[in-house]
Amino acid sequence: MRVVTISATYGTAGSQIGPAVAERLGVPFVDRAIPSAVAQELGCTLEEALAHDDRAEHGLGRLLSGAMRLPTVTFGGVDMYVPGAMPHAPEEFVRAAERMLKDMADEQGGVFLGRAGAAVLADRPGALHVRLDAPVKRRIRQTATLSGIGEREARKIIEDNDRARVAYVRHFYRIDPADPCQYHLVVDSTTIPVPTCVELIVTAAEALD
Repeated sequence: MRVVTISATYGTAGSQIGPAVAERLGVPFVDRAIPSAVAQELGCTLEEALAHDDRAEHGLGRLLSGAMRLPTVTFGGVDMYVPGAMPHAPEEFVRAAERMLKDMADEQGGVFLGRAGAAVLADRPGALHVRLDAPVKRRIRQTATLSGIGEREARKIIEDNDRARVAYVRHFYRIDPADPCQYHLVVDSTTIPVPTCVELIVTAAEALD
């Protein structure tokens, strides 16, 4: 079964490229299914699972990005590492997401967007790891154009997302998500058209068979 992980900075059309690659490869596109599966496994609400998810609008990464400067990382005003302070520790959500990712890769394959997939599935034979990235200026222009917002607002969204996602990956995996050595393919999807990006990724995934 084919497995592709995609690490996409904000403004690089990951949510367009991922599903298109999955359709071409005949495997599921796995994004929103992860927090739902985590909620079911841990017996919590979907909202609680999303609060700890790096892909969610208000996920753990957002909170980590602001808290990483502090001596202790806080979550919702409570020290994340105080036993019993929360029904589930953030680490529990992240490890559950890892299990879901690995189980889905084993059972059905798929195209996995975000959640440090390249790190979680680094040792999986035949998995293709892709990074979508581009200079901030081009990501700002693309975000402003696609979302119909001003460039100042687009810049703030991108900077907030970049800080959050980098904090999430560094905190839980001690790696830099921008390090190209983690990926087989790094593509600038603000310059290369989306259909061509899809074709590149599909071709590379098929070459690993």
